[in-house]
Amino acid sequence: MTPGPEDAVAARPETDRRPIRFVLNGRAVEALAAPWDTLLDMLRDALGATEVKYGCGEGVCGTCTVLLDGQPVNACLTLAVQVRGREVTTVRGLSQDGTLHPLQRAFIAHEAAQCGFCTPGMLLVAHAFLRDHPGATRDEIRAAIAGNLCRCTGYTRIVDAIEACARDHGHRDEAQAALEMK
Repeated sequence: MTPGPEDAVAARPETDRRPIRFVLNGRAVEALAAPWDTLLDMLRDALGATEVKYGCGEGVCGTCTVLLDGQPVNACLTLAVQVRGREVTTVRGLSQDGTLHPLQRAFIAHEAAQCGFCTPGMLLVAHAFLRDHPGATRDEIRAAIAGNLCRCTGYTRIVDAIEACARDHGHRDEAQAALEMK
């Protein structure tokens, strides 16, 4: 019998795993990963970051979105080795000292999460977008979250929450301060 691709995966030796050091939610961490391991696998399996969800595994749903050096990436398409020496933020990293981030509070206030499966990715994409586009319109917000699929809400409450956060919770001030620091 000719070996198939599944045999090659099963035959990969555990000795191929190497330490990957990076910053996760503001804390230096180290995890073992093989060259073929995705960031999603490493975060969930090696580090217990189950707030990062597995959706499609193909980079089309946005469920596994994390911030890599402040920019949204699909953890299912990012190799674990690519984060060596870099900063990764999951939705847990948005809150500070046990206080929810204004976007998280806006999602609660506007009932923007129903099942909650897409929420971590939505929050991280919205956070990065509002940081860079503090005066965004509803249409711009919709375009920004277009890569994150939600099967429950119809997006109206999600857009309402993001828009309210930008308007009411000082994302404009945060973005301006960040620009002045550069």
